[in-house]
Amino acid sequence: MGQAQRAHHRELHRGDPLPVDFTGRVIYYVGPVDPVRDEAVGPAGPTTATRMDRFTRTMLEQTGLIAMIGKGERGPAAIDAIRENRSAYLIAVGGAAYLVAKAIRSAQVVAFEDLGMEAIYEFEVRDMPVTVAVDSEGTSVHITGPREWRARIGRIPVALA
Repeated sequence: MGQAQRAHHRELHRGDPLPVDFTGRVIYYVGPVDPVRDEAVGPAGPTTATRMDRFTRTMLEQTGLIAMIGKGERGPAAIDAIRENRSAYLIAVGGAAYLVAKAIRSAQVVAFEDLGMEAIYEFEVRDMPVTVAVDSEGTSVHITGPREWRARIGRIPVALA
C-alpha cells in the first residue's frame, strides 16, 4: 500500500475522528517535494488517482469532499461514486510539477506528519491548471475523448505514398 493510500486508510478505517474537515474541499493526490527558497512547496505534480478508486465512494459519502485532483483515468466504480455524489474529478498535467506548484501559495501539514511528503497538507491554491476529467454527471473525458477522436480520424482521408 502506497503512502497516499495509507493516509486514506487511516482516515477511513481507524474509527477515529478525521483529522481534517473535508467538507466543501478538494483533495489533491500529490506528494510535494520540499520547497526551495521562497516556494510554498517544491514540484507538486499529481499522482495517479486510480490507486484511490477503492476509497472514492467512502471519501465522498463520509467527508463532504466536493472534488478530487490527480492524473490518469478513474475506474467505473469511482465514476459511479463521483456521479452519485455530484462530485467531480479534475486532472492536473503529469510532468508539469513545477508549473502546478506555482499555483500553491501556501502549504501546511495538518495530519499524518509521519508520512513525510505523503502527509495531509492544506494548500492555498490560486489559478491551478486543471481540467475536468469526470463531471458531476459521470461523463469522463477518458471515454468521450477517444470516441470523438475515433470519429474524427475516421473522416480524415489517408494519402498513400
